[in-house]
Amino acid sequence: MRPLPTNLAAKLASGAATLCRCWRLTREDGVTLGFTDHDRDLTIAAQLFEATDGFEASTVEREAGMATQGGEVHGLLSSARIRAEDIEAGLYDGARLEVFLVDWEAPALDFRLDLATLGEIRRLDDRFIAETRDAFAAWDAPRGRLYTSACSARFGDEACGLDSALPAYTDTLTVTVVSAQRSLVGTMTQARAAGFFSLGHAQVLTGAGAGFGSAIEAHDGAGVVLALAPPVPLNAGDQLRLTAGCDKRFATCRDRFSNTVNFRGFPFIPAPEAIFTYAAPGEGRHKGRPLVR
Repeated sequence: MRPLPTNLAAKLASGAATLCRCWRLTREDGVTLGFTDHDRDLTIAAQLFEATDGFEASTVEREAGMATQGGEVHGLLSSARIRAEDIEAGLYDGARLEVFLVDWEAPALDFRLDLATLGEIRRLDDRFIAETRDAFAAWDAPRGRLYTSACSARFGDEACGLDSALPAYTDTLTVTVVSAQRSLVGTMTQARAAGFFSLGHAQVLTGAGAGFGSAIEAHDGAGVVLALAPPVPLNAGDQLRLTAGCDKRFATCRDRFSNTVNFRGFPFIPAPEAIFTYAAPGEGRHKGRPLVR
């Protein structure tokens, strides 16, 4: 059992209710945010820990062994400290989360209760829910490349080799009709085939929702369906910047982007069901030859 610092042990022994929890969240870009479940802000070692009832962590039960364990962190997207557009941009992916037990009468970060990293982040109405992962989660991460038919690169990253910000892969949508909170119809500067922006990204440029970003669920040529509903309704005249999407298939990489040289999949490996087949003369697919020599 970990020993408590003398000051905290004395507080617990006295029965005084002056203890609170503080969370320090450090993003990979170096930005650090502090939160506390105390009813007033605390400043500890020059770090502000903001009092908020919108930031809370679930209880994590610890077990013996090396199995990965984790919990969840909840927070308000309406907070000026945690913005929806920053989450959408991936700024909180892999962020370091430390939890401290603190005496708010003499605040100091003497006793760390837990250390975790943020995993998958999802939105629920005006809140975000982030999965927390302990240090053992790193051992569950894939090592090396996976041999799959789909491409392992993300459109526009270094492995893909294309610049997703080029005009050839982007366009501006000016909204004319908002048929549903996520379904937008409008005009674009270029004619695009249906599906060109499916699985891509949309960023709101103007209007009350400026700064909001979302993946694009579908694109039918005249409009798009966003994967996430904007925090404020969009209106006719609002503009969005659309970035092309990729479904990671070889045919898409070849026909839409002419980028087969950078395709990071293995489209010609046999499908898993091939192990149940056998070569038959005249069958056409295997032509009577073994699959592997």
